[in-house]
Amino acid sequence: MKLFSSEQLSEWGVVDYGFTQEAVPETLGHYNDWVGKGAHRPLDYLEGERKEKRQSIKVHWNEFQSAVVFLFSYHHSHQSLQSFYSEEKNWNGLKIASYTMGYEGEDYHHLLKKRLNEIGTFLQTQYPGLEYKLTLDTHPVLERDLAFRSGLGWFGKNSMMINRHHGSFFIIGSLLLNQTIQEENVSVETDHCGQCTACADACPTKAIDPESRTITAKDCISTFTIEQFKLDTVPSEKMDLKSGWIFGCDICQDVCPWNKKVDRAYKLGRSFTEGQKAIVDFFLSQDKEKLKDQLEAMTEGEFRRKFSGTSFERSGRRGLLKNLRLLLQQLNIFS
Repeated sequence: MKLFSSEQLSEWGVVDYGFTQEAVPETLGHYNDWVGKGAHRPLDYLEGERKEKRQSIKVHWNEFQSAVVFLFSYHHSHQSLQSFYSEEKNWNGLKIASYTMGYEGEDYHHLLKKRLNEIGTFLQTQYPGLEYKLTLDTHPVLERDLAFRSGLGWFGKNSMMINRHHGSFFIIGSLLLNQTIQEENVSVETDHCGQCTACADACPTKAIDPESRTITAKDCISTFTIEQFKLDTVPSEKMDLKSGWIFGCDICQDVCPWNKKVDRAYKLGRSFTEGQKAIVDFFLSQDKEKLKDQLEAMTEGEFRRKFSGTSFERSGRRGLLKNLRLLLQQLNIFS
């Protein structure tokens, strides 16, 4: 039974969806081992009480009976950035994670919460008495495992969820339901990574363990450039920003054959909305040293007003400036 029409899915930006009634993550043991070894640090929100809530969805919400899990793709934004990097003469050599440009440059949390609520409201018209809770990556739910249990992909060796038809450039969003609305059994996706280790081989900080399919968080460029915005020092001797990343990192996804397959299938060309162009013009089109000077001259308030509602609010001016200074130091542009 199809819950949604293709027109509805297109309007919501959903490229695939699935179901599960399983409350306990399939990979829970791997998650507990990873946290137990301290490989998650400095992401301390993954331990303690929030770790316990991730042991079962019923700990997070006792009314849980089933979930509908959605994939919201931002592959078009990825392709637009790749086109910019390869073709734009005024590109300054800096890079930002593709998700920051998805959803017209807005922080995806705001937009996808709205869309998930729209889907939840629609389902309530179909199922009397239905209640729901939405989840994104800010909630104590192992969302990649939830997508895995719903048959939407497999864990790549870089720990990302990979879908055969849509690669890994997507955000996972779910609706937890107090009813079971899908009775069919779900088949989990087979692992399609094989002997490939392209993601681990390409990672400049060697943060990826392809055997356990986990990340050493302190060595991950994304962790350092996004999550550790209050730092004045570099916590990992492996940290390497010479490839240009100042906010996030797409390297392990860029080299994945499954994303390259999507690239070949959808040659969408480059197009930026007004909001996306403002981000590109500020971070990627002006001289790197001028960008540093501009960030140094701004107050935190000025930065947050300029980038209100975008992903860059998370790190703020301080975090971006910290990243840019390290990158420039590593490039020997200034000391």
